[in-house]
Amino acid sequence: MKDTGWPPTGAPGAFYECPRWHEGVWWVSDFYADRIVTVAGDGRTTTVLGLDGDHPGGLGWLPGGALLFVAMRARKVMRREPDGSLVVHADLAPYCEGPANDMLVLPDGTAFVGCFGFDLNAGEHPRTAALLGVLPDGTVRVAAEDLVFPNAAVLTDHGRTLVVGETFAGRHTAFTVTPDGRLDERRTWAQVVPSPPLGPTGEMIAGLRYAPDGCAVDVSGDLWVADALHGRVVRVREGEGIVEQLDLPDGLGAFACGLGGDDGRTLLVCAAPDFDPRARAAARDSVLLTTRVRVPAA
Repeated sequence: MKDTGWPPTGAPGAFYECPRWHEGVWWVSDFYADRIVTVAGDGRTTTVLGLDGDHPGGLGWLPGGALLFVAMRARKVMRREPDGSLVVHADLAPYCEGPANDMLVLPDGTAFVGCFGFDLNAGEHPRTAALLGVLPDGTVRVAAEDLVFPNAAVLTDHGRTLVVGETFAGRHTAFTVTPDGRLDERRTWAQVVPSPPLGPTGEMIAGLRYAPDGCAVDVSGDLWVADALHGRVVRVREGEGIVEQLDLPDGLGAFACGLGGDDGRTLLVCAAPDFDPRARAAARDSVLLTTRVRVPAA
């Protein structure tokens, strides 16, 4: 375990998530403030998009530069046009139970979006859910089924492998990405802790010793992962599990992380006291913490 000091950057938010390093700045969703912000190297925080009553989730960009983002409650992928207007890129609702969540956009514009599968904040009994594939034209298909809270996904192995975290299963699951953008050859990439049986949400949260949330991949193929229940970010290696751990300051949980900066060695962590939507929406206690790592972003 290492105490990094964790210097903050940017202005506090309601609940920061889904950080992306893009064109020299951090892009971050502020869930419960219903906005997307950018954070420059000097910490200047700019709201680039405000939503009317919905929470932005995963972020990504089409090859032409258009911003895609997940509208969590509406269960849609939205696209911002060059003139600033918003259009529905893909309707996920027929395939997605509970809120839509994080998103990975491939270089060709194909996107993969996870769904909660149940209403976490209402304490609903967990169910398995699908990882959805969205083609560049907005066509939606089920990419993988029976995942336990599919969360952040990354590409490894020079784009040949997709790895997705299963938050309530304590593991990361891998798929081979086929030439037509489908997922094949499902296997366990890292079973960090034993998967608990599905049960009441409170019992699962109390017993889960590792809950992978947002993550980023470095050039070695390891993942930096925010452990949403234990106030830490960890480096996870295929077939081995946790090989490095960084603890956050007391009182803060880690809910997402990204690798970026000019040399790819800045690890940015989205931190907050908890993930309770009412408490987070009522305050501005979410912070962006940074530290330096040895291995740069992939």
